[in-house]
Amino acid sequence: MKKYISVSLQTKIVVLITTLLLFVILILTVFYGYIESDNTEKHIGQLAKQVATTVSLMPSIQDAFKLDNPSSIIQPITKKISQEVGAEFIVVGNADSIRYSHPDEKKIGEKMVGGDNNLALKKGKYYISEAVGSLGPSIRGKAPIFNDNGVIIGIVSVGFLETAVNRVIGKRLLKICLISLVVLFLGIFGGVLLARNIRKDILGLEPHEIASLYRERSAILQTIKEGIIAVDAEGYITMMNDSARKILDIEKESLHIPIEVIVPNTKMHRVLETGIQENDKEMILNEKNVIVNRIPIMNKDEIVGVVASFRDKTEIKAMLDTLTEVRKYSEDLRAQTHEFANKLYVLSGMLQLKQFDEALSFIQSEAAIHRNQNQILFQQIVDNKVQAILLGKIGKASEIKVKFTIDPTSELQDLPKQISLTQLISVLGNIIDNAFEAVSNSLEKEITFFATDVGNDIVFEIVDTGCGIEAEGIKQIFQRGYTTKKGKKRGYGLSIVKEVVEELHGTIEIQEKKEGGTIFSIFLPK
Repeated sequence: MKKYISVSLQTKIVVLITTLLLFVILILTVFYGYIESDNTEKHIGQLAKQVATTVSLMPSIQDAFKLDNPSSIIQPITKKISQEVGAEFIVVGNADSIRYSHPDEKKIGEKMVGGDNNLALKKGKYYISEAVGSLGPSIRGKAPIFNDNGVIIGIVSVGFLETAVNRVIGKRLLKICLISLVVLFLGIFGGVLLARNIRKDILGLEPHEIASLYRERSAILQTIKEGIIAVDAEGYITMMNDSARKILDIEKESLHIPIEVIVPNTKMHRVLETGIQENDKEMILNEKNVIVNRIPIMNKDEIVGVVASFRDKTEIKAMLDTLTEVRKYSEDLRAQTHEFANKLYVLSGMLQLKQFDEALSFIQSEAAIHRNQNQILFQQIVDNKVQAILLGKIGKASEIKVKFTIDPTSELQDLPKQISLTQLISVLGNIIDNAFEAVSNSLEKEITFFATDVGNDIVFEIVDTGCGIEAEGIKQIFQRGYTTKKGKKRGYGLSIVKEVVEELHGTIEIQEKKEGGTIFSIFLPK
């Protein structure tokens, strides 16, 4: 397996900035060096030309050509001017290029060297040239000398040696290089500060660590069933997992959109303002009943966002309802066991007292009751889930001295798979329990159960001989918390029944019996 050298983000940033700076500074130094060299040469050439022109127009120089020994006047003048302007030489010659002045007085009277005088002597032009003279390669400014009649009588040549020019260029390039080095060091220093600042912002993590955390975060967010939404300090959505979209039925793109546009009334802005964590708050989001936790995201002492996690209360409620109904089912079975135990004790007593006829009669009576019930329960009602519920309720009815009868005309085959045991317990268990309570104070404590699956619907009907329900009460009986009974935490059973029936796309009806009592009819489509 290959091993790769791990380079920190700070090192990468510093190296990248340094490389870029070196590359840019090198290009700029070469470019500006070329421009500076060219400009310096042009400037010195123009200076040489201007000095040559000025000397050629001096009356004293022009008058000196009328003398027998022009050098006696011209040499001192050119020597002085040469020192003032910094020229290597100022040479004045006649129309035949014979020198009247020269830095080396021994060369006065000799012919000028370089072969670049023709344009001035023959055409009367002022110009700049480069040639090799007696002192070496030089940049020269040339100017013709005219007499009063406009005739060319001589020439002025002002020169700067190229070695001197190169020294000037070298000094300027050195300044450019020094400035470039300063810029380079400042860039490196800035790169180090930038790298440290970036590393601080990303909590000292390296890119591969950030990538790994991002992958893990995405996997975790998509795995958990709770909906999660995060917003920034401005209330814009920065993250929303699939569970949140599913629970709240959100299909459109939601990132970087204000939370109130996508999910109104989340109250996340309140947490942004107060910074107070809120736990297990029940609320309605997008018409869904959810339990919400909201926690602020802090950066030091500053609130930079909020994360909200929520879960569908329907699932939690279903689980709690299932546990409640299973517990009730267990209690019903325990009641049935208790009732049979009491009967066994009575039978045992009769046998001990040798009341054999009474014992036989008691056994035959109980057997007849159970034979009739069992014939209906096990032969006409085939579904095991309904059988189990009814057995428990029969035992409970026996214990509380209520006559619980299964209508002999009942017929029910196996229920469709979409109707679960939990839903059956919620529907039948709650209605039958309500019927038990309804007949508890009646003289005739009777409850009749009927079931059929003839036709397109499965029909359950529970009839009791209780005091009935007033017309106004029938309108409100399915509202959560409404009850006609005394005591707290009542009024939830029938609301649960209605919710389950609606989940199964069924209906529930309530009728008042003329002789007293109530008929509950449940219709569930197959």
